[in-house]
Amino acid sequence: MKSLWHKSLILSLITIFFLASFLPLNRAEAAQDSLNIEADAAILVEAKTGKILYQKNIDTVLGIASMTKMMTEYLLLEAIKEKRVKWDQEYTVSDYVYKISQNRKLSNVPLRKDGKYTVRELYEAMAIYSANGATVAIAEIVAGSEENFVKMMNEKAEQLGLKDYKFVNATGLNNRDLQGLHPAGSDENAENVMSARAVATLAYHLLNEYPEILETASIPKKTFREGTDDEIKMDNWNWMLPGLVYSYEGVDGIKTGYTEFAGYCFTGTAERNGIRFITVVMNAKTDGKGTYKARFEETRKLLDYGFSNYSMKELYPAGYQIKGKSTLPVTKGKEKSVQIETKKPLSVVVKNGQEKSWEPIYVIDKKKLTKEGELTAPVKKGEKVGYMTVKYKGEDDYGYLTSEGEKAVQVDLVVSKDVEKANWFVLTIRGIGGLFSDVWTSVAKTVKGWF
Repeated sequence: MKSLWHKSLILSLITIFFLASFLPLNRAEAAQDSLNIEADAAILVEAKTGKILYQKNIDTVLGIASMTKMMTEYLLLEAIKEKRVKWDQEYTVSDYVYKISQNRKLSNVPLRKDGKYTVRELYEAMAIYSANGATVAIAEIVAGSEENFVKMMNEKAEQLGLKDYKFVNATGLNNRDLQGLHPAGSDENAENVMSARAVATLAYHLLNEYPEILETASIPKKTFREGTDDEIKMDNWNWMLPGLVYSYEGVDGIKTGYTEFAGYCFTGTAERNGIRFITVVMNAKTDGKGTYKARFEETRKLLDYGFSNYSMKELYPAGYQIKGKSTLPVTKGKEKSVQIETKKPLSVVVKNGQEKSWEPIYVIDKKKLTKEGELTAPVKKGEKVGYMTVKYKGEDDYGYLTSEGEKAVQVDLVVSKDVEKANWFVLTIRGIGGLFSDVWTSVAKTVKGWF
């Protein structure tokens, strides 16, 4: 009887230990799913730094549909910046673009076979109405052919540090929708794919390098070729824009997407009270079923969470000094040390109540110091000697999209005042004093050794 009791006790303890070993994992999973985002993948990012605030399956490779057009926009805006393309230059419609643009089952503005269109007209049709024929036209303008453009897309993705991606066309359509004219090198049923992290990273670069995209992406309605026989009303597919069905305060971009393969997708952005967020939802659903409104409902959850829980706060003012760590020794100077401080304020996206979860850290530029770790006089006030960054000590630290974004969370460390070089007499006296000090130290050690 006693033996049976011991066996039961041991079995109970083993069971408790086994279940307890899963508790941290379950807590982590619960934290990840706290927003109940109904999508195959989702991410919430602070737009200035690329700080990830929420993530769900962000490294899973999925279809992206017309969110592809963000890369097409990037390459066009880059070409315009480099003056390889001009907004007012005209494009003559190719046979391929003509065929694609006539398919009204797809999002399109029909283009005349003998028509000429400006780059800006085509860009607006793509950015507002997701017009696929216009998108292929832009690819031809920038690269000569869609095939060449797709090579540029993949090369640019690599340059931007994206991972988990593959572009097979400029539009995001399934290749089969391109009527046998899809770019060579990919399957006839292939589609563009990316991870949510990669999509968010692309959006981050697009917004920070070409913020003017929002001027067009935020237009809820516009008429293509207004006042002509070819005029077509273009309603923005982003129904979260002000005045549209799922209007959300602050939303001004960026790109929706849908194919049967990708499901309902959306890369959104919104700004309020000095903070901007980027969101991505992929294959969004309502009650397990993909619906048009699902991508906006799930995006709303992400934005509500972001704006309710986070704000951009100045944690450290200009002239800030870490106690006990803000002095650097100086050699050959009239003074033997100098104070260092931050040149500008340092602001960080902070979750409510977690201001004290951040720790300031100095990173001194070793190239500025001697082998003994000293600055060499003369030293000028305002001279940069390193930078101050911060380390988050709280929970759920998902990191940043890019190393460049992480660098945005740092400010220069500078010298607080001039330190002039000491004259030869002072340096000589110091040298003599140092010599006697060394001799005295040596003698003291010798005498101590006698005893």
